[in-house]
Amino acid sequence: MRKRGLISISCLLVLVAPILWIYAFRGVYGINVVLRRGGSIWPTINRDDPRLSPAVRLALSGKVGRPGKLIWTEPRPGFEVGELPILVDDMPVDRLLLARIDPAHWRFSVHSAPAGNHDLDLWMRELRAALVVNGSYFGLKGEPDTPLISNGITMGPVEYEASHGAFVASAQDANVVDLKGKDWRQVFAGKTNAMVSYPLLVDENGLSRAKQSEWLAGRSFVGQDRSGRIIIGTTADAFLSLDRFAELLRISPLDLATALNLDGGPVACQAIDLGVYRRRTCGPQELQVEGRKVRLLQTLLPGDWALPIVLAVSPQ
Repeated sequence: MRKRGLISISCLLVLVAPILWIYAFRGVYGINVVLRRGGSIWPTINRDDPRLSPAVRLALSGKVGRPGKLIWTEPRPGFEVGELPILVDDMPVDRLLLARIDPAHWRFSVHSAPAGNHDLDLWMRELRAALVVNGSYFGLKGEPDTPLISNGITMGPVEYEASHGAFVASAQDANVVDLKGKDWRQVFAGKTNAMVSYPLLVDENGLSRAKQSEWLAGRSFVGQDRSGRIIIGTTADAFLSLDRFAELLRISPLDLATALNLDGGPVACQAIDLGVYRRRTCGPQELQVEGRKVRLLQTLLPGDWALPIVLAVSPQ
């Protein structure tokens, strides 16, 4: 009996020890990552791997996209939707799914769920939002990696050097601010919802602060056009590196005054539900590219990634 009991305890320790290790380093977020997706791996693959989309293969071959024709429709007053084709040799290879929103008619809020138990669909149901898009960056335990305000509650690091940009909103307005030469604390003052992110894809001078990179992923951004409207966009595929994303936005017909990058990869998700118009997309792939070496982010179980930070749009 004693031997059997020792065997049972040993088996229990074998099962519990990995969970305790994950919890110690990743918290509840890490536990949910394993339960929901089985964790993730970065296998090295060939550039012609069949798991890669045609758009990604084109990007790996050095092809550069340009914006196509954009047509806006307005399903609700002050809320327009559109799709910007990304063209290579006059053929569409990816799409930028866009929303253009008047802050006079719509309210913006930032939300955080560090436990990693909120995916895109749950956020939409819980917030009853017209739009949800992934937000800024989060740490190993799902907590905000940059300063953030969620409905008046301050989150994230207190000491933080920010030189790129921030999204800020109050009951009266919403703006994407270039933080160069500014203190983010002063920019946050009086705002009920806000988040710092990086890089600034389009600054006040029409330039980009994104470094050159071959890393390919699904992308999301929040920007502001010269008429004061907030523009939110998410790519359908993973054709763009950050610097090429910035250049595409710079030469696009969006008339952007500023554009701020949001977190990318599988968390680059966006959903819209306006009743008469619905849309849903999540980042399909993410690749680390270093010379000839390509590594593909893969989960061990199927399913959407959790979104620890989101930006939501609701009626005023």
